[in-house]
Amino acid sequence: MGGEAAAPPPKMTAPKVDELQPHPVKIQLPGVDFCLNSAPRWPEAMLLGFQHYLVMLGTIVIIATILVPLMGGGNFEKSQMINTMLFVAGINTLQQTWFGSRLPVVIGSSSAYLIPAISIAVSNRNSNYVDPHERFKQSMQRMQGALLIASLFQMVIGFLGFWRIFTRFLSPLSVVPFVTLTGLGLFARGFPELAKCVEIGLPELILLIVISQYIPHLMSSRRAIFDRGAVLFSVAIVWAFAALLTLSGAYNGRSINTQISCRTDRSGLIGGAEWIRVPYPFQWGGPSFDAGDAFAMMASSMVALIESTGTFIAASRYASATPVPPSVLSRGVGWLGISTLIDGAFGTATGSAASVENAGLLGLTRIGSRRVIEISAGFMLFFSVLGKFGAVLASIPLPIVAALYCVLFAYVAAAGLSFLQFCNLNSFRTKFILGFSLFMGLSVPQYFEEYLLAAGNGPVHTRSISFNNIMQVIFSSAPTVALMVAYLLDRTHSWGHSAVRTDSGRHWWAKFTVFSADMRSEEFYSLPYNLNRFFPSF
Repeated sequence: MGGEAAAPPPKMTAPKVDELQPHPVKIQLPGVDFCLNSAPRWPEAMLLGFQHYLVMLGTIVIIATILVPLMGGGNFEKSQMINTMLFVAGINTLQQTWFGSRLPVVIGSSSAYLIPAISIAVSNRNSNYVDPHERFKQSMQRMQGALLIASLFQMVIGFLGFWRIFTRFLSPLSVVPFVTLTGLGLFARGFPELAKCVEIGLPELILLIVISQYIPHLMSSRRAIFDRGAVLFSVAIVWAFAALLTLSGAYNGRSINTQISCRTDRSGLIGGAEWIRVPYPFQWGGPSFDAGDAFAMMASSMVALIESTGTFIAASRYASATPVPPSVLSRGVGWLGISTLIDGAFGTATGSAASVENAGLLGLTRIGSRRVIEISAGFMLFFSVLGKFGAVLASIPLPIVAALYCVLFAYVAAAGLSFLQFCNLNSFRTKFILGFSLFMGLSVPQYFEEYLLAAGNGPVHTRSISFNNIMQVIFSSAPTVALMVAYLLDRTHSWGHSAVRTDSGRHWWAKFTVFSADMRSEEFYSLPYNLNRFFPSF
């Protein structure tokens, strides 16, 4: 206004050239403190191994809590079943890290087997047993027979190289929705379960995030203490808080469901557990065989090997290893079949799969050490034999465990999204395959599960119960649906076009499709004791 001169416009500084460059592609994830072949000092490795043991307990307790009452068992049978699952998980984890994929993965009981297991448990063929314990044993024997046959399917697919042939045609583009939904597809086990006792679940979630993500940046000199031990610190604090609420009578007079979810003394595991017990094969009696049960379990074993492959790929990323060669994935699936065989022999009611939550813990701690996972397997064996001590840890309220899942499953989903760096995101073909496979991977399982809850049976309801179960198992798995859609589209859409190879990112992974093409594959995935001479990878 008046005679004042207008202020000159602010000078615009040109951005630095480096700021305009895209982030460089990284075959191996940087920022990992201990990679696959390295290990922290023994005291820290022991604490980290115990933390992995604590995380894997949740799925085992959930499966036993669902199945045992349907089978006719009580707290005593539930405790025995959990101890058996833990014992077998220790054996299976060791054999996978030694002779299987060699990745830092925990092999534990899988919820992919729940549908055929529940079908066996509620079958009319078991309703004529008056004694509940006898009904439990007969149900378990049928599950054992079905698992023993299903294990052969995984061993054939893995050891004869069929899975190697299939995974050789995987590209980063088809891996993104597959691995992403390996974590994201388990969203129902996160906040919905946390909200069943929000007064302990939500504090656990907040505390875990604060300890693992914020405090390390405020105390950079002691960062490792907090982000590596965040699960132990947060669970100990909130578990003590839940015990105080229980002792103070905060849940007296509340509904049964609230007391089961919130109280620290309602699991029944401690009272039902024995002081010392070593599980042994066929402890429930000899297996019985039924063709329908076996085919349904085989479908579950296929879903389990698909979900385990997604977990293998995520674990290799957080272990700062190179992409897993197809021959190593096939070898890991073959040993997963041996794990399912052991499950059937010991009687765990369900087969095994690679633990998604433990793969997420690799990302949270930034430690992808194989030795840490082997130590966790030692804890599984130790606490499975000392039943009372293991039961104390297994009695942690499940909303606390669900809060952990909210973070750990997210890390696995993020591992899947990280493979987008190899793809051309400006390609409309890439956009369609990514968007459609992610959408269908979430939408189809949601439809099958909602239909089952509303009608009491799945949308496929023929006269064959086993066929119905097969369809329900396959299409209730988000990563399985995502892999089928993404793999099919990636192999057929614009087939023969010159840009497809680079748009899908295949050129980045080409040299890792053959084991011997990159010397780092030998470093990360070769068998111990020079066993590669007798069991070569191709």
